[in-house]
Amino acid sequence: QVQLVESGGGVVQAGGSLTISCLASGRALSSYFALGWFRRAAGKEREFVGGISWSGGSTDYADSVKGRFTISRDNAKNTVYLRMNSLTPEDTADYYCAARQMDPFDTTVVRTTNYPYWGQGTQVTVSS
Repeated sequence: QVQLVESGGGVVQAGGSLTISCLASGRALSSYFALGWFRRAAGKEREFVGGISWSGGSTDYADSVKGRFTISRDNAKNTVYLRMNSLTPEDTADYYCAARQMDPFDTTVVRTTNYPYWGQGTQVTVSS
């Protein structure tokens, strides 16, 4: 079992930056866990934001955040981060991290919600 706890959410002005974190416990993320960030805005479906392969060698992002958001991982700290720059009110949402253990030969990024482990979310509000 993997427990995930997000932190770092808050209120930020449009154009500002924020970094949210997700701390894992129960298993080492270095054990072939791919990681993803998703978000759900009020009245909308959960959507993929960004993902990183278990090796850290591959990342992928939704078109809406590409060039503004950066996902990274620190296996020594069992933590995944999402750095968000140039935030707009459209980025307002609850942000969730997710983890999935992969086959060691599979270094792809998982863009779907097919993750067995999810955090409870952290709220990000971008004011105009």
